[in-house]
Amino acid sequence: MSFDPLAAANAATRALRAYDPGHDLPALRIQYGERLVELGSNENSQGPSPRVVEAINAAIPEVFRYPDPKGAALKAALAKKFGVETNQIALGNGSHELLMLIAQSFADATTSVVFSQFGFAVFAIGTAAAGSQPIRVPALPIDHPTTPLGHDLPALAAAVRDDTHLLFLANPNNPTGTWFDDAALDAFMAKVPERVVVVVDEAYAEYLDAPGASSAVRLLSRYPNLIVTRTFSKAYALAGLRVGYALGSAGAIGVIERLRESFNVNGIALAAATAAFGDQNYMQNACAETAKERAWLDGRLRERCLRTFPSQTNFILVDFARDAAEVERVLFDHAVVVRPMVGYGLPTCLRISVGTRAENQRLLDALP
Repeated sequence: MSFDPLAAANAATRALRAYDPGHDLPALRIQYGERLVELGSNENSQGPSPRVVEAINAAIPEVFRYPDPKGAALKAALAKKFGVETNQIALGNGSHELLMLIAQSFADATTSVVFSQFGFAVFAIGTAAAGSQPIRVPALPIDHPTTPLGHDLPALAAAVRDDTHLLFLANPNNPTGTWFDDAALDAFMAKVPERVVVVVDEAYAEYLDAPGASSAVRLLSRYPNLIVTRTFSKAYALAGLRVGYALGSAGAIGVIERLRESFNVNGIALAAATAAFGDQNYMQNACAETAKERAWLDGRLRERCLRTFPSQTNFILVDFARDAAEVERVLFDHAVVVRPMVGYGLPTCLRISVGTRAENQRLLDALP
């Protein structure tokens, strides 16, 4: 009898599909060279702070040594900024790894996990990897006056069952760009049982400037069951180095640390993230420039009678009111890469990252 690796895998793994990163961008960079416009991965087109390059160059001679397993320098900077202790911080190889660790730490085959329709894809992947029962709550309707396709927080709270151990939120959310304000989150947290771990993924929090909306970090001292995840991939422009962090109570972070791989954030990434975090002015200016370009691009898309959804991120969700696959194909033929949304159940939509003015104009010129 021949070996069947799929049959040998556990039930949770058999039910998984590998994460789809989209197009083979390294190959496309070789094929198209400088012609390629990458607007599919929500990267920061402004690039990192010059301090990051200096820190990387300084760290290169030490690559033969293991990195600091505690990430002490970066944790100290984060703790000072957010008013927490260093034992309330876990570092990850991007926030993706941390979201997976959280699911593995707090969910299993006997539990359920609640998250929103059109929520970040890793919520469902982490739930499946833990073998847990997903409870996917319908998003707000597409014709909602202020938050189309956004999280329905009252419905998410109501969906919690006796066996629910974990609930995922994203603010702002990928791929919709939607957000909720502080008052809505306060009301939500008051309704969720304290036994349920609530995760607020704030990968795009630095872009958030809507009135009345800030960070869930302000609630950490009140809710020991709250965990906030963030990343250096977006606003800090370190997507290629993969650094994320989670903030929570010392007890919750201690549980995650039991599963975290040793040396999971490499030395160069630690040095770069610490330098990037130390240059808040650069990051804030980059976010402001992105917001300006987002507004400009949104206006140009609307001039073409395309529906764009409100966004507090570095991307725009665009509804073409027809199968968007043909639009994507035409853009691809012009060396412009965007992200299709059919996997999220939005086949008429494309997610378009905000690039530089030149990149955004290339997109507009290529649109059919």
